[in-house]
Amino acid sequence: MATRNYEGKKYEKGLVTKIADELTIEEALQININNKPFTVTMRTPENDTSLVRGLLHTEGIIKNQSFLPELKLKKDKDDSIVTVVELTIPREELGEGYSNSRSLLSVSSCGICGRTELGDISFDGKTIDNDDKIDIALINSLFEKMNTMQSNFHQSGGTHAAAVFNINGKLLCSMEDIGRHNAVDKVIGNLILLKTLDKARILTVSGRLSYEIIIKCFKAKIPFLAAVSAPSSLAVDFAKELGITLFAFCRDGRATCYSHPQRTK
Repeated sequence: MATRNYEGKKYEKGLVTKIADELTIEEALQININNKPFTVTMRTPENDTSLVRGLLHTEGIIKNQSFLPELKLKKDKDDSIVTVVELTIPREELGEGYSNSRSLLSVSSCGICGRTELGDISFDGKTIDNDDKIDIALINSLFEKMNTMQSNFHQSGGTHAAAVFNINGKLLCSMEDIGRHNAVDKVIGNLILLKTLDKARILTVSGRLSYEIIIKCFKAKIPFLAAVSAPSSLAVDFAKELGITLFAFCRDGRATCYSHPQRTK
């Protein structure tokens, strides 16, 4: 259950009425690796296995995409709000992201929070070299498909969404979370678990685009990224550098391409 009912009082035009709203649940998820605390992230408690596997991939904590560590989910108490994930990962499977450990509190709204220094935002790897072309007329229909999958948002108005499609616009996976970055990690993690990440060509996200979502898209080797709202300047710079075709302001029949427009038709 991604929402919880809360009572309140609504003040409007001099009138006071009692209301009951469904609000998106935000709870802490502590991730322990090899019996040591690694990070705590705030998220909506659904699809935790996909969230963790996606985060392990996009943050470079696991080097090998095909390696699937066993995840043990547990709560300290039945009514505890902190869920703990225990992971055992052999040293040879750990990537540089593990040694560049986050601080122990990472919030759902800001992926850069918790970094220890600016040097941590650097990346390694080849740029995406992809010859696929996307039909501009297809883009807005992708958001319509993602919207039909946003059941939690339609209930609470408090979640973000991310969805992944193949080059022809077939929906491969769609996930929601209170955090934009978490939603992206969930869809990538789910496709890794399903062993279908190689079919992913287009990533759509609700809200704005930060550089970190660009990096997650790059780590998943997805060449097209589209967002409902604005990108940051750093997001555009990174998209140009990493070989990602970036679209933003994708709504009301519009879309603006900020990088690698040669992949459009």
